[in-house]
Amino acid sequence: MKTITPFKRNLTTLLLTATIVGCSSYSGQSTTDSNSSAVVPQTPDTTTQSIMEYEYKEVRSVENRAVPMAHLLKQEHDRVALGKEKKVIAMEMMAPSKHRVMSQAMASAEVSGHYLADQMIDSNSGIDREQFAEIIANGIKRVSEDPVSTLSIDVDSGAYSLVRRNLNQGVMPRTDMVRIEEMINYFDYSYPQPEKGGAPFSVTTEVSKSPWNSNSHLVHVGIQGIDTDKAHRPASNLVFLIDVSGSMGASNKLPLLKSAFKLLVKQLNEKDRVTMVVYAGASGVVLESTSGNEQGKIIAALDRLNAGGSTHGSAGINLAYAMAEQAKIEGGINRVILATDGDFNVGTVNHTQLMDLIEAKRKAGISLTTLGFGSGNYNDHLMEQLADKGNGNYAYIDNINEAQKVLVDELTSTLKTIAKDVKIQVEWNPAVVSEYRLIGYNNRLLNREDFNNDKIDAGEIGAGHSVTALYEVTLANSDQPRIDPLRYQREERTSDENNTDEIAFLRLRYKEPDADHSKLIEQVISHESITHNINQTSDNYRFSAAVAGFGQLLRGGQYTGQFDYAAVKQLASGARGQDEFGYRGEFVRLVNLASGLSL
Repeated sequence: MKTITPFKRNLTTLLLTATIVGCSSYSGQSTTDSNSSAVVPQTPDTTTQSIMEYEYKEVRSVENRAVPMAHLLKQEHDRVALGKEKKVIAMEMMAPSKHRVMSQAMASAEVSGHYLADQMIDSNSGIDREQFAEIIANGIKRVSEDPVSTLSIDVDSGAYSLVRRNLNQGVMPRTDMVRIEEMINYFDYSYPQPEKGGAPFSVTTEVSKSPWNSNSHLVHVGIQGIDTDKAHRPASNLVFLIDVSGSMGASNKLPLLKSAFKLLVKQLNEKDRVTMVVYAGASGVVLESTSGNEQGKIIAALDRLNAGGSTHGSAGINLAYAMAEQAKIEGGINRVILATDGDFNVGTVNHTQLMDLIEAKRKAGISLTTLGFGSGNYNDHLMEQLADKGNGNYAYIDNINEAQKVLVDELTSTLKTIAKDVKIQVEWNPAVVSEYRLIGYNNRLLNREDFNNDKIDAGEIGAGHSVTALYEVTLANSDQPRIDPLRYQREERTSDENNTDEIAFLRLRYKEPDADHSKLIEQVISHESITHNINQTSDNYRFSAAVAGFGQLLRGGQYTGQFDYAAVKQLASGARGQDEFGYRGEFVRLVNLASGLSL
């Protein structure tokens, strides 16, 4: 048996003391949440019983090092929350009052057992508990073997803010943090507005040399959503769903969240309605549906919020949707805005059930936007998934400037959907293109047959949103293809000279916000559209190429050859354009940081 260190003994004493104090003071009644005027029902917390029954044993990590006590407590907490500790669950059913200790005794000090473990893990062991989906880069495909590329559009921007957060902290981002399409689409490219009375968005294409491979070209596809003046924005029924659990106590979480929502509140008017729901160990309504012109009342409710307790996310989501349905505005915007670090650990932690719920509510006309905050235990993967299922968008708020961008400057884009289930399909002409590679969109790929299937969910475009996709292609006359042709397969190549004028055929499908059947847009990408000198292309083309190159370098530069951060900086610096808000200039600064940190 491993000797218990003084640190572990002191931690155990602290937790058990909290248990004894909590048990002796508990009255078994509902309590009024000290953070608001709402009555919040108390719910059992099995963490304490689990800790009391915990037997110390030696646990080794992959590197054969002892795992810190805080990590053991976190593992135990998650194990109980998932329902794997049958004995604890049985005791909870018999004597629920004994299991409420941690969220009561320690939340009063704004620290839950879970949050205490988070802080110790982050500060003492350096274990990174942030969660990101695995990204597998799209490979190169031969047109003769696979001529069609199909994908769902993506307007999320969370990955760029996360990369910026890390670089500003002097840390290179993890490769699974870097979703290149979200970095490209973080920026506004101001493509031409669509014609009035037609489709809700326009399509722009441009082709030129690749900046990292002289033997390939980049095909730039840009979609621009029709813009809507803020004054003509439909009435909005918004439910702020705010995580006030102990893990939200850090300065870059709940305090920043309050400031961000205050910026949003100041954009509302008498047509709008706001409801505020919070969740921690339990959920509650801290502000009933309130007119958007009562900004003082809404802001006062925000100011009363404090962090404490575990994270019962599923209870909060259910309550938020119930409140959204109660105040639903027919013909208006009905949206839940979830603000959290995404660390759900109590209640329904089965994410599939959450996705099913959110999808059902989406079909009922209530969408979901997710705003991520904080670091250390951040769950990016869950936040992105929830927004995708909710026909909403996902943004990560790393500073107040990002809050201004998402919730003020782009408010209409964030709230108002102009087209849903938007899909792109590109058929490459084998007479002109021999190989292609889609840059980014790794988790947005669709099967070819999904394009015409209106039952398949895809991405949404908000008013004024632009979406950009880049393909790297090798032309058929190239003497340096990256993939050798097959020995035993005959590659058919058309001899029809008329087809050589077309690089590809672009198709887009979309549904109007309330429609069930899609509409189709078709457009040829012409061979004549190739600009052989990249310096003669538009600022949008060169800047998007710079961002794509930067993202690939952060992910290891598998396809970028000798292209480096200095080349990214040079390309982006000459393509900043007007840059009204300085976002492109900031990008150049981040490239400088990455260059220094990568040495």
